[in-house]
Amino acid sequence: MARSIAAVAAGFLTVVVLSLATDQLFHVLDVYPPWGQPMYANSLNALALSYRIVYTLLGGFITARLAPQAPMRHVMILASIGLVAGIAGAIAAIAGDFGPSWYPIAIAVTAYPGTWLGGWLGTDGARVSARSTTTS
Repeated sequence: MARSIAAVAAGFLTVVVLSLATDQLFHVLDVYPPWGQPMYANSLNALALSYRIVYTLLGGFITARLAPQAPMRHVMILASIGLVAGIAGAIAAIAGDFGPSWYPIAIAVTAYPGTWLGGWLGTDGARVSARSTTTS
């Protein structure tokens, strides 16, 4: 049980820590406005969405690789957590004035499939599928 919790937690922390670290870097470099100010530029929101999708894939991959058994079950738990967090974030962002509404909605919409794809890439099934494609 502890290894299962650790696998899901590692995937979750990967997404959160990398996302916040990248956000902080862009704030320090004055690419993003200061913390606490809304970010309205669609290009900046698209940039944030792009690296968050990559980090979401990585979180699913790490969870699948660390899961003691049934890796995709662990990945789906992580994906569900990400989906719920994304929906909560979208509701909060739309209710407040934090920038364009499409961005938090896109975060919520990409959470589950991105995590699932990363998890699938981290399983033996992805490697078997790739081998059978190249040998056909």
